[in-house]
Amino acid sequence: MSVVQLSPRAQKLHDDLTAFVEDECIPAEAEYQKALGEGTQRWKTVPQVIERLKARARTLGLWNLFLPKEYAEGSGLSNYEYAVLCEVMGRSPTIAPEACNCSAPDTGNMEVLAKYGSPTQKQRWLKPLLDGKIRSAFAMTEPDVASSDATNICTRIERSGSGYVVNGRKWWISGAGHPKCAVFITMGKTDTTAKKHAQQSIVLVPADARGVTVVRPLTVFGYDDAPHGHCEVTFDNVWVPAENLILGEGRGFEVIQGRLGPGRIHHCMRSLGMAERAMELMIERVQNRTTFGRKIAEHGVVLDYIAKSRMDLESARMLVLRAADMIDKVGAKNAQKEIAMAKVVVPNVVLAILDRAIQMFGAGGVGSDTPLAEFWAGMRTLRIADGPDEVHTRQIAQLEIRHQNARLAARNKSAARSARL
Repeated sequence: MSVVQLSPRAQKLHDDLTAFVEDECIPAEAEYQKALGEGTQRWKTVPQVIERLKARARTLGLWNLFLPKEYAEGSGLSNYEYAVLCEVMGRSPTIAPEACNCSAPDTGNMEVLAKYGSPTQKQRWLKPLLDGKIRSAFAMTEPDVASSDATNICTRIERSGSGYVVNGRKWWISGAGHPKCAVFITMGKTDTTAKKHAQQSIVLVPADARGVTVVRPLTVFGYDDAPHGHCEVTFDNVWVPAENLILGEGRGFEVIQGRLGPGRIHHCMRSLGMAERAMELMIERVQNRTTFGRKIAEHGVVLDYIAKSRMDLESARMLVLRAADMIDKVGAKNAQKEIAMAKVVVPNVVLAILDRAIQMFGAGGVGSDTPLAEFWAGMRTLRIADGPDEVHTRQIAQLEIRHQNARLAARNKSAARSARL
C-alpha cells in the first residue's frame, strides 16, 4: 500500500509499526498459539510473548495509537492517520492490536470512558486500560431478542438505594473470557415507560461483582478465540453504585452510538490488513505450485482472481479512508452513511479475497497451517457484528433518500423564489 497524506510523525509511526508487525508480531503467532495450550487452560493463560511485545511496542512509541487527537489521553493522530496504521496491525489481528493496546473491545470501551466517563470512572477504569493492566468487555447483545435492533434489549438496570441492580443474560460478549477482564460496559433498560430510545442506560459492572457469571465461551465457526473469547454472561441481581452509571439514565443510545461508529471503522481498517496478507499468501502460492504442466499463476482464472482482488481491495480502502476523513471533519454522527458503506462493503470484499486465497491453497487453505480459515471466520462474523449488513444498507438508503429529498426541496424553494421575482 502506498501511504499518502500523512504527517512526518505519522509516516514514521507507519514505518516503525510495519517493521514491528512483520518482524516481531507475525513471527510470534505460532509461539502465542502454542503457549495458550488446550482445554480450559486456554482461558487462564496470558502468553508471555504478548507481554514481551507490549513492552516492545511501548519502547517504539506504538502504544495507544487509536484515541483521536481531541482526547487528552490520545496519541495525537487523526482518524485518517490511524486508519493507515490500523490496517498494518490487521495483518496480525491476534497479536499486533493487543501488543499496541489497540484491540477490540478495549478501544471502544476506552473511547466511551474518555468521552463520557466521570473523573472517578476514568481513574478507576480508563487509566488501567490505557496502561494495559486490565482488559474489558462490552455487554450489549442478548440471546432472547434480535439485538440488531438495540431497542429490544431487555436486561434491566433498576435503581436500588444508592445504586443499581442489574439482571439479564448476554452473549457473544467479546473479551469476557480474558483472565484480565475487569469490567463490563453493560447496556440495559432503566425505564421501560420512556420513549423508545430513552429507555436504555449504560453502567459499569466490575467483572468480579457478586452475581456476574461467565457461563461459557462460544465458538466462531469452530474457533474459540481464546483467551478473550466471545462468551455468554449472566447478571443475577448484580448491585453496583450509582456512580457507575455512564452519562445518565436514558442516555444509553447516545453512548453506544458514540462508541460503535469509530469501532465499526476500526474493524474495517484491520480487515484491509488481513486482505493484504491473504493476497500475499495467494500470490506466493500460485507461483510455487504446478498443475497440468504449468504454474497455477499461468492459468487465466487465477490471474482474474488476483486482478479482481486488487481492484476490490483498493476500492474498499478508499471507502474506509473517506469514512475516517469524514469522522475527522464532521464527527462520527455526521459520517453515518460513510461508516455504514464501509461496514457493509469491506467485510464482503475481504471475504471474497479470502475465499479466492483459500481456493488457491486447496485443502491447505481450510486448516490451521495458514491464517486464512481463521481470517475467514472473523470476516464472516463481522457481517453480523456491530450491526448486520441489512441494518446498515437500510440506513444508507434512508440517508440517501433524505439527502435527495432535501436537495429537491431546496431546488423547488429556489425555483419558487425566482418565479416571484
